[in-house]
Amino acid sequence: MFKTVIIIDAVLIAAILIFAAIRPDTFKIERSLSIKAPPEKIFPLINDLHSMQTWSAWEKVDPAMKRDYRGPASGVGAQYAWEGNKEIGQGSMEITESNPSSKVTMRLDFIKSVGTEALPLK
Repeated sequence: MFKTVIIIDAVLIAAILIFAAIRPDTFKIERSLSIKAPPEKIFPLINDLHSMQTWSAWEKVDPAMKRDYRGPASGVGAQYAWEGNKEIGQGSMEITESNPSSKVTMRLDFIKSVGTEALPLK
């Protein structure tokens, strides 16, 4: 009986490890939000990473965070990096796609991540 339990446990552990090994090492999160304003007013605020300071909830959490901007001022290739307190962490983002008044796609990389309890996602 004891031997059977050990074999079943070993098979379950092996199955979990195999499942974990075949999963991709990256993931994608997508969100959408409806804003009651014309796209022409919203697009410039998203497409220009310098303007994030006017609307980002993170700015209130750590107004003293270090910021670094690279590349063009807006649109594809615009980059923003930050380093903040323990609630903000450290990371970077880059605009990878920009279609006027319809879509802005960004790549977001966390270097020093924060706990999910600190994310202002309400």
